[in-house]
Amino acid sequence: MKISQITFTRFLAAMAIVISHFNKDLFLYKIDYISKIFLNANVGVSYFFILSGFIMIVAYHKKDKIEYFEYYKNRFARIYPLYVLGLLLYLVTRYSNFSIYKGFLYLFGLQSWIPGEAMILNFPGWSISVEFLFYLLFPLLYNYLYSKGNKSIWVITVLIWIVTQVFCSLYSDSFYYKGPHTESHELLYYFPLMHINEFLVGNLAGLYFMKNSGQKNYDVPVVIIFGLLLLSLIFLPLFYHNGLMALLFIPIIILISRNNGAITRIFSWKPLEYLGEASYAVYITHIPVLYILREVLKWGNYNFSIDIVFGIYIVVLIITCILFYQFIEKPLRDYLKRVKIK
Repeated sequence: MKISQITFTRFLAAMAIVISHFNKDLFLYKIDYISKIFLNANVGVSYFFILSGFIMIVAYHKKDKIEYFEYYKNRFARIYPLYVLGLLLYLVTRYSNFSIYKGFLYLFGLQSWIPGEAMILNFPGWSISVEFLFYLLFPLLYNYLYSKGNKSIWVITVLIWIVTQVFCSLYSDSFYYKGPHTESHELLYYFPLMHINEFLVGNLAGLYFMKNSGQKNYDVPVVIIFGLLLLSLIFLPLFYHNGLMALLFIPIIILISRNNGAITRIFSWKPLEYLGEASYAVYITHIPVLYILREVLKWGNYNFSIDIVFGIYIVVLIITCILFYQFIEKPLRDYLKRVKIK
């Protein structure tokens, strides 16, 4: 089952993260309330994790049992080629940062498990390291709990979510948290077990959606919840990063997925849906593309303002990521899925 209108939201989340990683002298950061939104836009990663859990259920809900090898092969084909491409592009301008140790951690998706190493090499890859854990666990959860209608997972997930929120809130305000660029920061923000609650609540949202999939016009509720999301990012000094925003993300995901109003007609427009399909390329290559663009502009001795550079960057990023998706991600994904290992 494919939900066309939800696909474009991945692109929106990816672009919010792209802007959050760009130079803070950008004009968007000089507008008071807008700047607060983008300073907290890394919460888009939380959206990705929750949506990933949701989509996994939607994709597999008709199966009685997931076959492990086929599942893992398909997940590998979906995520790994561009994960490696992101590293190769990063090394074009940052090759001096490479070491065998860092390469090993990155290629095996282990960096987020080691506080102090989560941001090595192409640093957006930390979230893919977390996704590897989700993908490893999902067939087990599905075969032994979800497919059997086991209700205990609902209680377990709620407890994990609550414990995670309480721990993160207390830890971030404690003596043990030393601030950005420390191991304590990476433990709090990037350690995979801090994010397992997001994938699980996404799974439960998917189960709820599949049992209650009637459609109607939800344009107004979606706009209201999205407005509440923006207001919370602007005015509430909360720890958003590890699943708290599920309270707003899950209603948005479910309502957009069940919607048949104007939002669905717009988001289902093929060019926008295509951008959503290319959003993984946007996310995993946006940092190396930025580094390469900076070197090209420096080499050409171009002295553009930061706002002009941003405009050039966005155009270059979208074009290159469409090419990466069309000519690298899709062909390799399809090829790897066809491979039969005896």
